[in-house]
Amino acid sequence: MSHKILSHQEIQHKIRRIAYQIYEANADEKEIVIAGVDGGGLQFAKKIGAVLKKITDASIVLCKVSMDKKNPLKSGVGTSIPEKDYAHKSVVLVDDVLNSGSTLIYGVHHFLKTPLKQLKTAVLVNRNHKKYPVKADYKGISLSTSLQEHVKVEFKPKDDTVSLG
Repeated sequence: MSHKILSHQEIQHKIRRIAYQIYEANADEKEIVIAGVDGGGLQFAKKIGAVLKKITDASIVLCKVSMDKKNPLKSGVGTSIPEKDYAHKSVVLVDDVLNSGSTLIYGVHHFLKTPLKQLKTAVLVNRNHKKYPVKADYKGISLSTSLQEHVKVEFKPKDDTVSLG
């Protein structure tokens, strides 16, 4: 049985709020790199980027972050844009759900190998089950859930939802 936590409209509101928070933190930047973890994180990053493009004159660069979420050490972390395109820039690493923190910590580790102006993290759902010392700088909602519960984020045209099962 699945319980809806966020409706499409509520998710759109959270996307706009996060985009404005990113804009405020980067008001003087000429370019902002939005790095979405492949899958739900990349879809969420695209939605944030679309709002940012409407509210700032800064160039918004979308970057896909690829890794094997089950074994990120073995596979390593890759990006769809070369390192020189995000070096000395403001980067926001985006994922849909922050569970244990392993995906974000490996993503953060990857970006910290390059000199950056700033590195922040954004998630739609923060589950508060972190194994690693990583936090979401921007978050849509924080949930205290049991480890047995599963948070499902679905991005569909005009029907984005977050549910707990």
